[in-house]
Amino acid sequence: MARPQNSSAALALAALVTLYAGAAGAQTRPAPKAPAAAPAQTAPAKIDPKAMAVLKASCAALKNAKTLSFTAVDTYERAARNGQPLYYTVKSDVTVERPNKLKVVKVGDGVPDEFYYDGKTVTAYVPSLEVAAVADAPPTIDDMLASAWDYAEIHYPFADVIVADPCEIFDQNLKSAFYVGQSKVVGDVTTDVIALTTGHAQGQMWIGAQDRLPRMIRTNYPSEPGAAGYQTEYSNWRVNAPVSAATFTSPKAQAARKIAFLPPSAGASAKPGANQGGKP
Repeated sequence: MARPQNSSAALALAALVTLYAGAAGAQTRPAPKAPAAAPAQTAPAKIDPKAMAVLKASCAALKNAKTLSFTAVDTYERAARNGQPLYYTVKSDVTVERPNKLKVVKVGDGVPDEFYYDGKTVTAYVPSLEVAAVADAPPTIDDMLASAWDYAEIHYPFADVIVADPCEIFDQNLKSAFYVGQSKVVGDVTTDVIALTTGHAQGQMWIGAQDRLPRMIRTNYPSEPGAAGYQTEYSNWRVNAPVSAATFTSPKAQAARKIAFLPPSAGASAKPGANQGGKP
């Protein structure tokens, strides 16, 4: 449920807002409006130890993994010009090697793209256009993600599960937590369902009862205007499986025409051969 600073929504990104203006709508998170009224539910006055045990176990399972791979399907809501809510979906195949490697291959309601981080540089590649942006990067995933947002407004809906300490956001901002129950539907496994509230967001998490890996997270932002709920479904988990170093580079991206990293607000005005230095 972490939200990038100055962003209007919390579960969004896929790799290439920076390369193609037409893809920007599928990459950045739209501003959410107040959620529709839900059935009345009485939340406990204090943080539920059972919910916290589930959360901490999930954070530990993620934090202790040297490598992770999974598929994340992100669905978000955005208002059409007439005010009608529209729903967009982005699928990302993700591979992580801690502390400093990441690969994201994204398809969905936008231009497909690929993102590579090898510990030294980041490369954002659009195969359909044969263009790539390359920039120097900080030496850890956490710092790279922060820099990618500051420099190019890139943020991923699944960022909270790949950072070094997935529970840090809750340690700092958790206001309430309670255990909802179990589900045998989400993710085709038995999950423990918990509900959390931070200073700016409300979330519900479905966490595998056996492996403690997230299967679905839903988030909304009651204090923000506009439209929206956000949902990310997780599947195809592999933990501590061997990963080749070649996973985090792409010969096709290296051979593609180079353009500059730019935020979505800059449009598609980058020129070939522009300075590729700086931090993403």
